[in-house]
Amino acid sequence: METEQTAPLTGRIHSVESFGTVDGPGIRFVVFFQGCPMRCAFCHNPDTWAFSGGQMMTADQLLDQYEKNKSFYKGGGITATGGEPLAQLPFLTELFQKAKQRGIHTCLDTSGIFYTDKKKDRFADLFAVTDLVLLDFKHSDEAGHKALTGQPQAPVLAFAAALEAAGVPMVARHVVVPGRTDGEEHLHRLGRMLGGYRNLKGLEVLPYHTMGVNKYKALGLDYPLEGVPALEKAAAASARQILLDEIRAVRAGQAKP
Repeated sequence: METEQTAPLTGRIHSVESFGTVDGPGIRFVVFFQGCPMRCAFCHNPDTWAFSGGQMMTADQLLDQYEKNKSFYKGGGITATGGEPLAQLPFLTELFQKAKQRGIHTCLDTSGIFYTDKKKDRFADLFAVTDLVLLDFKHSDEAGHKALTGQPQAPVLAFAAALEAAGVPMVARHVVVPGRTDGEEHLHRLGRMLGGYRNLKGLEVLPYHTMGVNKYKALGLDYPLEGVPALEKAAAASARQILLDEIRAVRAGQAKP
C-alpha cells in the first residue's frame, strides 16, 4: 500500500537578509514575510504590504540558506520580520520548530496585530519555539494607534499579555516620529504601559527616517509623512530616557502601569 505524500507547507517570502545586525542579538539570518494589514504612516517597506507576490518557500529551503553561513551566526540566529509574520502563523510556527530542532535561536519581529484568543492554542505552539519577540508598540492609546496604523490597538495588547503569560522574553520597539509620537504625555503614558510587563527585557527607540520615500514613489503611492523631517539623534535619546524613567518608576512601585 502506497503512503500518501503530503505537500510541504510553504510561506510567501518577500526576501531574506544574510547578515542582519539590527533585528535581534548577534548576526542574524532575517526572513521578510510578504503581506501586512498595517498601514503605518512611517513604514519604509510598503513593498511588503500586498498578500500576493513574493516567493513561495519551505522552511527547509530557508534553513538550508541559513546553514550556508552558519559559522557567522554564533550568538545570532534567525529572525522573522516583514510584512507581518503572524499573517502566516502555521508556516512561521513550522519554521521556528525546525529551527529549534537545529539549535537555532529564534526571534520574531511583529506588530502582534493578528493575535486572537480564538487561536490561543496555535499561538502557544509558536511561543513554545520562540526565544525572543521584538514587539512594535506603535502608540500609547487606541485613538493614536488607529490614526497612525489604520488598525485597532486591542490585538496588540492582547498579544503582549499572552507573551507575558507564556514567559516569552520581549524587547519593546517604538518609532519616534516628529509631531506624531514624540509628545511627552504620550511617551510618559507608553513608558508606564511598558513598565507593567514582567517579561520586558529591552527597549529600542527607533528614530523616524525618510529612507522609504523613494519606495513609495516607485510604487506610485503618496508618502503619508511628506515634509516630516527625520528625527534627530538627540531627540531620540531624550524620548528613550523618558520611557526608561517611567519603566523604572513602575518597577520600583512609584507609578502604576
